[in-house]
Amino acid sequence: MNTFQLTCFLAVAETLNFARAAERLHVTQPAVTQQIHSLERELDTVLFQRTTRSVKLTPQGLSLLDDARQMVLLADRAKRRFQEPQSKQFQVFSLGCGSTTLLSLLIPALEALRSQFPNLHPRIQTMPGPHLYRQLEEGDLEAVVDLKISPQQKVPLHYREIRQAPLVCLLSPSHPLAGRAEVTEAELQREKLVLLDPTIPQPGVLRPSSRIMGDRPLADLYFCQTTEAVFALVLAGYGAAIFPDLFPSQDLSFARVPLAGSAPVSLGVYYRSLSGNEPLKCLLRLLKASSPSPA
Repeated sequence: MNTFQLTCFLAVAETLNFARAAERLHVTQPAVTQQIHSLERELDTVLFQRTTRSVKLTPQGLSLLDDARQMVLLADRAKRRFQEPQSKQFQVFSLGCGSTTLLSLLIPALEALRSQFPNLHPRIQTMPGPHLYRQLEEGDLEAVVDLKISPQQKVPLHYREIRQAPLVCLLSPSHPLAGRAEVTEAELQREKLVLLDPTIPQPGVLRPSSRIMGDRPLADLYFCQTTEAVFALVLAGYGAAIFPDLFPSQDLSFARVPLAGSAPVSLGVYYRSLSGNEPLKCLLRLLKASSPSPA
C-alpha cells in the first residue's frame, strides 16, 4: 500500500467517477484503474461496485475512507516539512545533562543562546553518566553538563568549570536538624542516610558519605538510582542526603543545611572540541556569566 494508491482511491471515492478522478490527478484513467486494482488485490477486498453507469463505494471501501485520508495527510505533511526552505536551515545542538536537577541552571543560558542563534534546535538528554560520555566520545553530543567526576573515557575530553557549589545536607522540613545553621559529619553518623548507588559516577568530594556510613547496619542506608529518587525518600522522612547546593532558591520542598568543613564541588561542561562550534563557545560564555560570584 502506497500513498499514490490511496490518493487514487480517495479521488475515485470523492468523484465516484474514474475519468474525473484521473483528470483531477493529472494522470490517465487506466493509471487510476490500475492503482485501484492493485490496492484491492493487496487488501484482498473490493472497494468499489462498478457498473457501466455508476461507481459506488462498498462497505469495505467506506471503512477504508477515513484511514486513507489520515495516511495521505500524514504523508503530505511529512513531505512539506522537508520541502519548506526553513526546514533546511536549523542546526541541531545536542547536549547531555548529568541530572534533571541541573536543567534549571541551563535555562538562562539557553534563553540567551536562542536570541543569538535563532535557528538553533537544542536537544537535551538526561541519562546515566556512562551513556552520556559514550555519546559525547562518539560525537552524538556536543557537550555534557555535569559535576566533575573524571569519567572513564576512550578519547580526550576537555572540561570547563562553570561554578563551584558547597555541599549541603538535604532533610525533610520536619527533621530535627532542618533548622540548624550547619550540620557536621559527626552528627550525621547518628542519622539514616539516603545515598546514590555507589556504582553511579559521582565526584570524589561526595565520598564523605562513605565515612559517615561507618559500620552502621544496612537497614540505615537507602540506595537510589537517581537524584529524583533520593529527593523523594528525603521528603518522605527516610533519612538525610548530601548533595551539592545547585538547587533553585524558590519553591524548595526540602530543607538544605550546609555541611560543615566540606570542600565544594565543581560543576562544568565536558566537550571534545570547540573548533568551529560557535554555539558551544557561546554557551560556555553564557553559563560562566550566569554563575553566581563566589562568596
